[in-house]
Amino acid sequence: MTTGNQQKEKRFAQLTLDTVPPQSRGLAQEILDISSIGLGGPYNVMLRSPEFAARIKHLLDYLRFGSSLPKRLNEFAILIQARIWTSQVEWFAHYPIALKAGLPASIADDLKANIRPRNMQPDEEVVYDVCMTMTKTHEISDELFEHAKAVLGEQQLVDLIAVSGTYVTIAMLLSLGNEPSPADKPLPFPEKLR
Repeated sequence: MTTGNQQKEKRFAQLTLDTVPPQSRGLAQEILDISSIGLGGPYNVMLRSPEFAARIKHLLDYLRFGSSLPKRLNEFAILIQARIWTSQVEWFAHYPIALKAGLPASIADDLKANIRPRNMQPDEEVVYDVCMTMTKTHEISDELFEHAKAVLGEQQLVDLIAVSGTYVTIAMLLSLGNEPSPADKPLPFPEKLR
């Protein structure tokens, strides 16, 4: 059921620190310490599988805080997957992080409008082209690979694929649980409700 500016009804009851399985309370507290959405969003779904939640949280920590990619590019890759998946929560959570990391609002806004962003820097073009091409065709040409490697280097290119693929998983978890954006905020993609 769709109400107000929200998506369909959540499929999983919202977990709290008191209702997570006992073996996950430490992890839940770690999430609460860093998450802008508390135990909502993907965490509400992930915590149904405690071992998976612990492992993906570790991966997310690397991808968000330790990746070799500059944060601006890392967040751009996340927004690309959020747009491809029309992931309300993913976009809502990462748009302000991307802007704070230095991604120009015009690039994020073009992406949100589902058009190739204008005025991208060469490294932003590589991120966009690699993420979009891999998502659409499941491979990239030798030419794009060589160009991406020249611009980003090998480690950053691998980290780009890791963040992009991981945030596909996050988008899928959000979709599985019908996890909503905050009720008092406008939806990034209201067209998804139609």
